[in-house]
Amino acid sequence: MGRLDAIGKINEYAAKKIPFLLVTDFEGFHTAVMTIAEAEDQGIRFRMQEAGSRKREAGSRRDPVEKTRPFSFSARPVDFETYRLAFEKVSWHLKRGDTYLINLTFATELDTVLSLREIFELSHAPYKLLFEDHFTVFSPEPFIRIENGIVRSNPMKGTIDAGIPDAEARLLADKKEFFEHNTIVDLIRNDLAMIASEVKVERFRYIEKIRTNKKDLLQMSSEISGKLPGDYLEHLGEDIFRLLPAGSVSGAPKERTVQIIKEAEAGGRGFYTGIFGYFNGRDFSSAVMIRFIEKEDGVLRFRSGGGITALSDCQSEYDELIAKVYVPLI
Repeated sequence: MGRLDAIGKINEYAAKKIPFLLVTDFEGFHTAVMTIAEAEDQGIRFRMQEAGSRKREAGSRRDPVEKTRPFSFSARPVDFETYRLAFEKVSWHLKRGDTYLINLTFATELDTVLSLREIFELSHAPYKLLFEDHFTVFSPEPFIRIENGIVRSNPMKGTIDAGIPDAEARLLADKKEFFEHNTIVDLIRNDLAMIASEVKVERFRYIEKIRTNKKDLLQMSSEISGKLPGDYLEHLGEDIFRLLPAGSVSGAPKERTVQIIKEAEAGGRGFYTGIFGYFNGRDFSSAVMIRFIEKEDGVLRFRSGGGITALSDCQSEYDELIAKVYVPLI
């Protein structure tokens, strides 16, 4: 389904208060909008934290997966030289002033005994999606949440190994991470101002812990909110697509940065770093599709990356890309 058809379908369902699931790729060009029954019939399953701290599950007609065999998970990331060449390309654009923050990502091949469905069932995350046998997502990052006419976004920028001594203090004191986080907060604030009034930063640079199969990570986020007009359900589709692609996984300025991403990254992102969302007939919750594993020609690939600024160090950014290749199994 193309962008215009998706916008029309979202507006129709929202105005009639019909629950639906939305899945769209990075740039919003390829989209699926379907009722919950249609999603279940197609083998699409999701679980997500809704506005108001509720949890929604869909596709539960299948038997649950039990962890009955030893867990194995090994990765073959892109080699450092390949990463370095892409890093230098985006660094050149940063020095020219074409972009001042860009999210650079790569795919990592995986070896694991687990299927996509098993990873979906066994992983722990606030936002999870299994899209047939094509990809699965276990994302910690919301895109936007709408409740009672208030829209909120919680961009995540800044990651550190929780096992490092004084990890939280180091993350908060890091100049590169401070600049990167400030830039994204400003971008998201400007994005929300396109669809809402009274936009403000409610929480700035708070820290959350993420448990993984390898180690614990600390992740830095902020919360920005705004007030939507009274008739927002009638044009919910336009509002969602005006905000794409998500600022936290593209960069700033957004349009030029997306062009540079296409030059620097090998192949298109597809659904990786797109969004998926659920409308329950009243409120809308959505997530950025990071922590993403796709299957192509029988091969599993984990997509990951991070924000690059003029202050970034190539080796540190490469290490962060690898650190984000994990499954949150507890």
